[in-house]
Amino acid sequence: MSHYPHMLAPLDLGHVTLKNRVLMGSMHTNLEETGDWNRVAEFYAARARGGVGLMVTGGMAPNREGGVFPGAAGLFSEKDIANHRMVTDRVHEAGGRIAMQILHAGRYAYGPECVSASPIKSPISPFPPKELDAEGIEKQIADIVTAATRAREAGYDGVEVMGSEGYFLNQFLVRHTNKRTDDWGGAYENRMRLPVEVVRRVREAVGPDFIVIYRISLIDLVPDGSTWDEVVLLAKAIEAAGASLLNTGIGWHEARVPTIATSVPRAAFTWLTARLRPEVSIPVITSNRINTPEVAEEILAGGQADMVSLARPFLADPDFVAKAEAGRADEIAPCIACNQACLDHTFQGKISSCLVNPVAGHETELTIAPTDRPKTIAVVGAGPAGLSAAITAAGRGHRVTLFDRASEIGGQLTMARRIPGKEEFYGLTDWFATMLERTGVEQRLGTEATPDLLAPFDEVIIATGVTPRDPGIVVEGGQVVSYIDILTGRVTAGPRVAIVGAGGIGFDVAEFLTVDDSPTLDLEEWKREWGVGDPAEAPGGLASPNPEPPTRKVTLLQRKAERPGRRLGKTTGWIHRAALHAKGVKMIGGVNYERVTPEGLHVSYGEARENPTLIEADTVVLCAGQLSERSLADQLIAAGRKQHVIGGADVAGELDAKRAIDQGTRLGAAL
Repeated sequence: MSHYPHMLAPLDLGHVTLKNRVLMGSMHTNLEETGDWNRVAEFYAARARGGVGLMVTGGMAPNREGGVFPGAAGLFSEKDIANHRMVTDRVHEAGGRIAMQILHAGRYAYGPECVSASPIKSPISPFPPKELDAEGIEKQIADIVTAATRAREAGYDGVEVMGSEGYFLNQFLVRHTNKRTDDWGGAYENRMRLPVEVVRRVREAVGPDFIVIYRISLIDLVPDGSTWDEVVLLAKAIEAAGASLLNTGIGWHEARVPTIATSVPRAAFTWLTARLRPEVSIPVITSNRINTPEVAEEILAGGQADMVSLARPFLADPDFVAKAEAGRADEIAPCIACNQACLDHTFQGKISSCLVNPVAGHETELTIAPTDRPKTIAVVGAGPAGLSAAITAAGRGHRVTLFDRASEIGGQLTMARRIPGKEEFYGLTDWFATMLERTGVEQRLGTEATPDLLAPFDEVIIATGVTPRDPGIVVEGGQVVSYIDILTGRVTAGPRVAIVGAGGIGFDVAEFLTVDDSPTLDLEEWKREWGVGDPAEAPGGLASPNPEPPTRKVTLLQRKAERPGRRLGKTTGWIHRAALHAKGVKMIGGVNYERVTPEGLHVSYGEARENPTLIEADTVVLCAGQLSERSLADQLIAAGRKQHVIGGADVAGELDAKRAIDQGTRLGAAL
């Protein structure tokens, strides 16, 4: 009996049958831009071997003006076709199927040649687009059709036409960006002409035995977005134009509502797919924050969609489907939707990878192979770095013993998972616990490792983490505590709190202290918090945000004279800032910490220490950075013992699980 009968059921598309109902959604990884097509091929082949029913590539530009950035990959020449053929051949050899996404960025294209329906600049790009005339529109259609025919020539099983997330076709659909008065603007029948014509012409060009997916925006989350009646009208027209599948997109990139971050509830937008599905006869795919087989199965069993799209979960674990099918779902490395190594990398021009799985995007250079010389290895510290090193080394055949003075594994993860909106970290620590057991790591928790205890081991890995840094504030009374005291529950903060330090930990503590019940665990509350409405009631699905009142009055301070939160994650920092603003958190930069008294925290401003100010507070929480905990490493060095130092023990800085797990994995793979 199948563990997930609906998820693993085949899907008949007429000319082809997909082996299951799981789509690996499109992700731009920047791999194609490296020019190393063996590397690109291996990335997709690994996911094909993992059993996914169909994959969609990152967006390929149909022409230079439509590329997301200058030099964006596409199918512009015979050489390009040959390179892509390497990918499709490798995927097919692995038993998989793959479609190429055609993505025209429109006004989101980061370059002066960008084009759109109207010359309205995007808030996320400095370049105003050129308004296309009729001839220019015809060129864009022709270029998209050419990209589709070249994709077929390159061996792809289909294409996905990107019509959501605020890209080119979406820009023609809504009044927010389409101010035209000709046959391509005005009434909705005119505004939807372009995507319908694109799909019709693509189907005509590629023939009946080729998958054509259309990515349709179900809720734009921008002013003057599509109404629900318009979404349904478009879906029916796209079906009639020849689409094989409708994939669902949620929100524009410029929307001020999070759609895929970890604080978004799982399957938060599936209610819209469920509403669209009865309106069409072709299969409908649902997407966004589906990260376990259980969630996927529940959606499909409930009739909310015909297929589920998972993107980042296939970075975290390429074997997602195969493990689920084999009854080993607890071994699936979980996507925690942090964006730190995937989307943040994409927008920085780096190769997209995964915090949980550093092999993602690096399949040809970070290989984890069985060892032919097993060693005894001691790992001291059961935080992210130590856990990654332990399970990687043990998985290769080394005999690994894990030491930690704490009684449970996880290190700083045990505190991070208590932050409202970071509940996915529970799944990460559970996965680490499972993998320690599966790989046979001996665990010696509640044990203080000493040089004598470590003497018998062939290799010693020090992953002892960090200790909070003392900012040296004069305390003349009042309650002054560490973030560790707050997040472990050792201390309960008073009703007025001053937080010293506005890095990631400071923001997390502010969230923890202003929220009682996490809206991430309650979809309707989350929708009220962020103003997510119903597109049947308001164009674009926007409503007035109505967050719960804060549980405490919090002031967040930092020494740097810059906007607090400026150095947070590139794609998630705005979410954290907006969430705290909604809770009335006051954020102040450029302060000097003078002293703490029973009345609160006294600060001044500037090098001259001017404008002395009292921040009234019952509790002052120190989040002023960390220092590496290297005492054991220093003892071993003094004794002449070689060791490997990783994670926070190597570099403290801001807590960085991405770097810690990468270091641990690479070391475990190399020993």
